[in-house]
Amino acid sequence: MREPIKIGPITLEDRAVRLEPLTHAHHRGLCEVGLEPELWKWIPYTVGTPDEMAAYIEKALDEQARGASVPFATIDKSTGRVIGSTRYMNIEREHCRVEIGSTWIGRAWQRTSINTEAKYLMLRHAFETVGCMRVEFKTDSLNEKSRAAILRIGAKEEGTFRNHMVMSTGRIRHSVYYSIVEAEWPGVRARLEQKLAAHPGAAPSQNGDSCKPAKPAA
Repeated sequence: MREPIKIGPITLEDRAVRLEPLTHAHHRGLCEVGLEPELWKWIPYTVGTPDEMAAYIEKALDEQARGASVPFATIDKSTGRVIGSTRYMNIEREHCRVEIGSTWIGRAWQRTSINTEAKYLMLRHAFETVGCMRVEFKTDSLNEKSRAAILRIGAKEEGTFRNHMVMSTGRIRHSVYYSIVEAEWPGVRARLEQKLAAHPGAAPSQNGDSCKPAKPAA
């Protein structure tokens, strides 16, 4: 019988990006890059003020405390700046699956290799350390940019959940689901490493990513 997965706060990093456990200390940095309305266009909730960002962090940490999510702050290693956030979410330990989602990155970093490397690190940790048999993604059916990006990662489109969410504007959202399963991971990993090799600053380390359990709070 397959053992349930164990997944918790951890730091994942390589050449260009560091994903570190989200805390309230990231609030100021997230506000500096994350209060633009366009960043939240496709997400069911909006974050447009410092108070809303604080609530966003608090909710993520509450989900973590309940074992439902593992949220990260995304750090540009070249500058040390906080540039966004992402997380493991909808964690199903018994069924050995997680979703990678709630991802956003400041506009200045959106056309860089940062997001690709971050997804690579999260996928590698999920499949090779945690032991997941499936990693999921979902996005708004109208978000063509996100849909294309998920396919470029190597995920397979599975179908559409109709009338899946109510957006902050009141629009009814249909969500498109994607997945990568463990048998596909070696091929997906090879393609991602090829993509990252084209960006020397973000090429994966030959020694693998640095995975460090989060330090307990003092």
